[in-house]
Amino acid sequence: MPEGAKPMRVLVSGSSGLIGSALVRRLQDRGHVVGRLVRRQTKSEHEVRWDPDRLEIDREGLEGWSAVVHLAGENIASGRWTSARKKRIRESRVLGTGLLSDTLAGLPEPPATLVCASAIGFYGNRGDEVLTEESPQGKGFLASVCLAWEAAAQPARQVGIRVAQPRIGIVLSPDGGALKKMLLPFRLGLGGRLGSGNQWISWISLPDMIGVLMRALEDDDMSGAYNAVAPNPVTNAEFTRTLGKVLGRPTLFPVPEFALRLMLGAEMAQELLLASARVEPRRLQAHHHEFLHKDLETALRAVIPV
Repeated sequence: MPEGAKPMRVLVSGSSGLIGSALVRRLQDRGHVVGRLVRRQTKSEHEVRWDPDRLEIDREGLEGWSAVVHLAGENIASGRWTSARKKRIRESRVLGTGLLSDTLAGLPEPPATLVCASAIGFYGNRGDEVLTEESPQGKGFLASVCLAWEAAAQPARQVGIRVAQPRIGIVLSPDGGALKKMLLPFRLGLGGRLGSGNQWISWISLPDMIGVLMRALEDDDMSGAYNAVAPNPVTNAEFTRTLGKVLGRPTLFPVPEFALRLMLGAEMAQELLLASARVEPRRLQAHHHEFLHKDLETALRAVIPV
């Protein structure tokens, strides 16, 4: 923590996920007190129960925290996008954020800070266009979800809570997310570009993602939406070549668009794998934020075990 700063009491939702579990470790390593929002029965004084599906939350348990980090939300890539699944993806973000934000806003002494996740899906499919926080919302299912997701935190902002909303890109870690799914086929020499390979991928290493969240917690100037991505996005073709280079394997097996659409459905394939988002972390750069991993090869070599 910054020199002279006092330990914070930080409550985290989604604490068992890829980002949440890493954040909890970092907070504890820095001497902060960490609590967890959980759906099950609580097991300690540092757990607060909620059930966002039923719009239930332990209001008293939310008192006394200096900051809240809200990362919970249905995994967008764990199943085909049926109508029911899309409803679940949307509601898990919008209703959960609204419940938490409304409740925090009604506390006698609300926390000073709410860090509420969003995603670069906000920008939709934009080809080669360079996207910053000033760029307008895009089109599509994920863009509409992100817009409503961010708006759901407004009650907290209205009562003076500092609300920071990182629009998170593809988080690189062998323990979860897209990279975990890619590692086995690439290690077997079966990797290849997806579709044309021209679509832009805006990525961030897991250590840098945690650094961004810590900055959001500790820097009072960080508020509103900001892009949580590394400074150098790459095309899918470049990502493929670089991952193959790091693993020492060929990347000779491209997956055509029609195959992706057959496997996942047209909408899911388009928005998750074929859409192009060339996103820059303009606001983080304006705050002189230091990234550990600015280029893809360095990031992959850092996070993939030898």
